[in-house]
Amino acid sequence: MNYRVKVWDLPTRLFHWSLVILFGVMWWSAESGQLQWHIRSGVTLLVLALFRLLWGVLGSQTSRFGSFVRGPAAIRAYLRGEHDGLGHNPLGALMVLAMLAALLLQLGLGLFAADVDSYTFDGPLAKLLDGGLAEQVTEWHGLWFNVLLGLVGVHVTAIIVYRVLHRENLVKPMLVGHKKVATPVAEPRFASSWFAVLLLFAVAGLVLGGLSWV
Repeated sequence: MNYRVKVWDLPTRLFHWSLVILFGVMWWSAESGQLQWHIRSGVTLLVLALFRLLWGVLGSQTSRFGSFVRGPAAIRAYLRGEHDGLGHNPLGALMVLAMLAALLLQLGLGLFAADVDSYTFDGPLAKLLDGGLAEQVTEWHGLWFNVLLGLVGVHVTAIIVYRVLHRENLVKPMLVGHKKVATPVAEPRFASSWFAVLLLFAVAGLVLGGLSWV
């Protein structure tokens, strides 16, 4: 008998799939030279990434870093098949941290990147650097994207491998919010979605206000 239990709240799921969509938009806009859209989607991603950091501290139980980021002992236990958590497993937690860190670095570089072709659509903070340094940051921005793309590839591969080896669909719970478990478990604590909305608006206000002030 399987038991249905809620795992992921709506803010976490919306963040995840918005990240997927915006990542694609940023890739397309960079490749096609649509830098205005590239900057807009990048600033939106920055707001979402900073929101996710705060939600990882203030949000629902399964979304909090403290509930799934564990040390080497937990990783060894997971590899022995002893993990029984509802959210990210210890290896998945490392991937979450790596991807968030890589994404924040990419977005940070993008803020200072220059439009080396026309200088019409520089990053919002590019004017704080001299032209040569801004162009160097632009090069780093392009190179680091390959690292970020590699992490995405590892993430997708892990999902496929987990599906094949463990017969568990990791995508569906991130879509619908719940999963089925073999034994009854206590449902995690979930924060209010209205609190998430207020937090998102606060982050957006700070980011947009800070960029416009500079």
